Amino acid sequence: MVGKKSGKALLRDEGLERTDNNMELSSWPQIAPINQKNYYTDYLKRDDQLLAFRLQNEEARNRMAKTAKDRDRALAIGKSHEVDGETEMDGDTEEATEETPTEALGSKVIVIHVGSQNLRIGLASDALPKTVPMVIARKASASESEEEGAEPRPKRVKLDDDSPVEPEKMFGPEFSSQYTSMAAELKAHMRQNKRRTLPNSKEMVVNYNRRTPPETISEHNDPHRVEWTEIPDPAPEYITGQAALRIPDTSNPRYKLFWPIRHGWCNEKDYSSKRLLFLDISLILEDAIKSQLGLTSKKDWIQYSCVFVIPDLYEKNYVTQVLEMLMKEFAFARVCFIQESLAATFGAGFTSACVVDIGAQKTSICCVEEGMCIENSRVNLKYGGADVTETFIKMMLYDHFPYADINLCRRYDFLLAEELKKKVCTMNEANVSVQTFDFHLRIFGQDTRKYTFKAYDEVLLAPMGYFQPSIFDNSHKLDGRRKLLPRSYDIYDGQPNDPVSAAQSEILSSLAPASADAESQEEPQSNGAPADVQATPSRSQQLHALSRVQDVEATPRSSVAGSPAPEAVGTSTPQAGGGASTPVPGAQTSTLPPAPRGPTIEERDDILPIFPLDNAILTSIMHAARSDDRRMRDFLGGIMVLGGGSLVPGFHAYLEERLHALRPGYAKEIMIGTPPRDLDPQVVVWKGASVFGKLSGTNDSWIGQLEYDRLGSRLLAYKCMWAY
Repeated sequence: MVGKKSGKALLRDEGLERTDNNMELSSWPQIAPINQKNYYTDYLKRDDQLLAFRLQNEEARNRMAKTAKDRDRALAIGKSHEVDGETEMDGDTEEATEETPTEALGSKVIVIHVGSQNLRIGLASDALPKTVPMVIARKASASESEEEGAEPRPKRVKLDDDSPVEPEKMFGPEFSSQYTSMAAELKAHMRQNKRRTLPNSKEMVVNYNRRTPPETISEHNDPHRVEWTEIPDPAPEYITGQAALRIPDTSNPRYKLFWPIRHGWCNEKDYSSKRLLFLDISLILEDAIKSQLGLTSKKDWIQYSCVFVIPDLYEKNYVTQVLEMLMKEFAFARVCFIQESLAATFGAGFTSACVVDIGAQKTSICCVEEGMCIENSRVNLKYGGADVTETFIKMMLYDHFPYADINLCRRYDFLLAEELKKKVCTMNEANVSVQTFDFHLRIFGQDTRKYTFKAYDEVLLAPMGYFQPSIFDNSHKLDGRRKLLPRSYDIYDGQPNDPVSAAQSEILSSLAPASADAESQEEPQSNGAPADVQATPSRSQQLHALSRVQDVEATPRSSVAGSPAPEAVGTSTPQAGGGASTPVPGAQTSTLPPAPRGPTIEERDDILPIFPLDNAILTSIMHAARSDDRRMRDFLGGIMVLGGGSLVPGFHAYLEERLHALRPGYAKEIMIGTPPRDLDPQVVVWKGASVFGKLSGTNDSWIGQLEYDRLGSRLLAYKCMWAY
């Protein structure tokens, strides 16, 4: 029997003894593997681990320490004054310490609201903002109306032999038929309301406009002559603001106007590069800050903060570029963003409202509740007051407007058309009658001409386009879309992450043209909706849409249920059960008809959101209420209309009447409100942003220079009050 070996003998005989003199295999520190069965990490799970929150807490601590030191210093000074018998100085010191922050409240905060046609800018301490046209004039070989291939606005039909076209055929048969049908509907509505109408009103207008020549007024007899912009020597490379609109079209050298923002989007159509687009935006803002606010030295801007107003349905690439411009080029100390509808409720002092903002080229609708925009209620429509102006001029030309050569591409004609719209247009049916108006045409280097014309129903039919937007010229509003600014994508899953809403998706789904297969399948259907681009969903469809948004996400996905005839572009998925437009009874557990598949995010860029205003408001409110009748009544009773496009006399009463007709069951609750305290509807959004900028103690949305240098635009996910 072999004896048991010792440990040393076992290592020696079996070859297990170490011979490396205990030398490490590497000089790198060796970390023991973690226990996979029981490990835990709290990385980025606490607010105090994020730089943005750490800096906020540090700033709050520093503020508390400074306040405590100031209090101790004031007490010490007060005691010394009591010993010396100079107690009067104590009161003066306290008054000085109290007055200093009051005087400085908002005086170091610049509030900027960029629109398609106007820029509103001012200090948060100002009562009202300064309004500057959002335009820049650059040196060019020809002005915008003289460019080769430039078409006049509104666009006229041309014949091959260049012979003159009759005004009734000037804009094509489609516009003529729509205009005639709208006039007939208005006439029937006025008769229904017992309003007196003359049978030959149109003939009176046409005959008067056709035979009335203009009156020439010499320049020295014109008390309201225009002060044109004089081009200095040497001529500058660019001119911004109101001075750009008053540059003569025949100036030497020539200047061409550029509008960086069109229809609420960046103007990708008229620009060749993204750098030049945002350069023009920064130049307009820089000149406005210097000329309107008096901050001529950019070295002083580092002491100022900035509140920037963005749309409710914004594009992340636009917000990122603006943040970079404000932090790097303008070097503001702090920057924060606020959405338009939320700023409107701040300015009006409402806690809950359905905000309808009708701008020059964009109309936005959003329901706000308790200081937050309801994501699924946001709607963005691409029409506004500028479309009413162009349509009004088209209707007047149709009725033999005496100034037949009007061209909105010319600067003086553009300003004249805006003036005529404000002066003439109305939505009061009592004012619809044959009336005589006049205007003065002032052209650089020519005598003033006074025109007299008559108008009848054009004054009401043009703003009625808000409710029948197919009368607007929508043919070029999508030109250049996504040419310079690509869609924003999530860095993790690669999906588009620009904000969307269920209300906007429903509108786009109803506007999406049906595929050829769906059209052929819908023909035998007796109760199917027509596949018209401007179709308005029926009331039953809207109620079904309301039931479909019970569990919709902030970013809605395509419906997984079987659908009837698909309305989206390029939809070729076969229907459940083999049915084309009639669902199989057993295929659906719900008694409501299934939702059609909405357009994908890529397809949305090819659909222009043009929808009747009254239906869009109800769609937004339905998605905000989410089948809660109490909230539905609250929002219907708190509709607040803003923007320059709503300044047409009688607009609020007309909109209320349209909503009553669509929702007769809520007739008592529907109420169209105006901003309180007689505030101008055009500046309510800016006013709310200025109020927001003064909330320095409770506003955690500020982005500082140190934070931005370290984290960049990623800070927006932590700093915005909404889910960015």
